[in-house]
Amino acid sequence: MAEAVTAADGPIAVTGSSGYIGSWIVQDLAEQGYTVRACVRDVTQTDKVDHLLAMNDSDLPGQVELASGDLFNPGSYDDAFKDCSAVLHAGATVGYNRETPQEVYDGCFTEVEHVLESAIRGGALKRFVFTSSFAAVGHPRPEGYVFTESDWCGDNLEGYRGAWTEDNIPKNRDIAYAMAKARAERMMYEMAEKDGSFDAMAILPLHVIGPLMCANHDQGWSWQNCMKFMWLGKEYKKSRGGRMLWNNVDVRDVGRAHRLCAESTNAKNGSRYILSASDPTGELFTWQMQAKMRELFPDIAEVGGEEMDGTEPAEHTYDSPRSYCTLAIDELGLETYSIDETIKATGNSYIKLGLVPG
Repeated sequence: MAEAVTAADGPIAVTGSSGYIGSWIVQDLAEQGYTVRACVRDVTQTDKVDHLLAMNDSDLPGQVELASGDLFNPGSYDDAFKDCSAVLHAGATVGYNRETPQEVYDGCFTEVEHVLESAIRGGALKRFVFTSSFAAVGHPRPEGYVFTESDWCGDNLEGYRGAWTEDNIPKNRDIAYAMAKARAERMMYEMAEKDGSFDAMAILPLHVIGPLMCANHDQGWSWQNCMKFMWLGKEYKKSRGGRMLWNNVDVRDVGRAHRLCAESTNAKNGSRYILSASDPTGELFTWQMQAKMRELFPDIAEVGGEEMDGTEPAEHTYDSPRSYCTLAIDELGLETYSIDETIKATGNSYIKLGLVPG
């Protein structure tokens, strides 16, 4: 097992730093005294990088340096990763910017290998931490089944009714995304084992919500964006009738978990950590989420959500996915925000950004 990382080991690089999760990884590292190479596609796009540069004016013990790198341009991270003790790879194409399923697959799997190769070429790599997804875990199971890190999305293929195929990658965004994340994990664990000088590990977030740092984090169809529309009185549109079990994790916890993974003496090559609710209070059906949002923001006139029949949900919601971030708490020492703190911080950030009237 490669040594755990500390701030004294030199810089840590973060890909996808301008994104919702990436920005909170950068913030957490800077709070802990790290020099952070915050990798973005275009360092001149002020709406995407100003909040990162502002961290240097916040009296944080660490330092943020902008660096350029493009997921679809092999070798473009070489300079950014030079002498980095860890690379936290949060950059991906997830489909929120109208990417095709094939582009999602390539951004989440095909292009990961050259990112890892650049990290190795940096010459100081001890830990490579990949932002995978609960999509690499979930598979068709009965209601109430509790998923753990031993589950993989390719399990129980009969449950997919023939949809889990190579041919469906260019046609089905969800299959492309899940298959890509799982394949990227297995590929990097194998590369690390063969190399022997570093460990690869993964963070697998479920429904990530929490405070936005900038308007760019209000990505269309993201979970936080769906909450914005609910606060604007709109129905929840991402699932039929608005029915869904929201299994929530705070974006700040996801950011912190990446750093804890790099620093952990318990984590090893192949370790994977689901980031989801810490207990059942963080698992809310849409109507319960709606009620909680209304309770925490009583001044907002109308909060949308799912189809209701009076005070009861109009129809039953399939009780899945159930899962808890127990392993991250036990092995990484993660301390989590409560669901009320997370929803409150999400709404307050939308009001501060002027995207929800407050």
